[in-house]
Amino acid sequence: MNTPVWSDPVFWSALGDDDRTALEGLARRGGVVADRQLFAQGDPSDDLIVVVRGWIKVVSHSTGGYRALLALRGPGDLLGEQAGIAGHRRTAALHTATEVDLLWFTAERFHAYARDHPAVTRALEQTLSGRLHEADRQRAHIAEPVAGRLAALLLDLAARCGEPGEAPGEIRIALPLSQEDLAGLLLSSLRTVSRVLEQWRAEGLIVTGRRSLRLPAPQRLEGLTAPGR
Repeated sequence: MNTPVWSDPVFWSALGDDDRTALEGLARRGGVVADRQLFAQGDPSDDLIVVVRGWIKVVSHSTGGYRALLALRGPGDLLGEQAGIAGHRRTAALHTATEVDLLWFTAERFHAYARDHPAVTRALEQTLSGRLHEADRQRAHIAEPVAGRLAALLLDLAARCGEPGEAPGEIRIALPLSQEDLAGLLLSSLRTVSRVLEQWRAEGLIVTGRRSLRLPAPQRLEGLTAPGR
């Protein structure tokens, strides 16, 4: 089972050294602290960004006030690529999950360079294709039990952005994720996710705090990722 929260391979790693150097010369580089909005849903799509360091939340806001975390993007990821190409307003908001270091591009300069450099165009196409496949995989797994999908998600997060915990073998997921965030990533309800997390806390599978999550023995979650569990 796979519950992806990012596309693979990431945009920046698909480029050669020459293109990375050239693009860095076209960009404005800057840092942003955690828990800040970079772009609002509905904003004009004039900029693209590449994440150099840190993690960003892709968030959707409904007219009824519902907020859902659609994806997490990390080092090497390109964001704003679809809006920049289409020239439409942004369909989701971007919020910093952690402190981030970013490369900022105007859509005009980025796409002008990409048109003259096939490797960048290919990397951009791979990113767009990866995002579509990511959405397809999420929908394909939506009928599977939430517990198995949640276990796979937590193991995926632990592998990508986990760090050693206080106890031997423990992993701390170093991202401030709420239960609502996890439910959004799983395309599930908050009530269902909360119920599973409560059971796992009682069984010692996870330890939660205010927007913190630790896996005392990650291997115990691996047996829960099979369909039907």
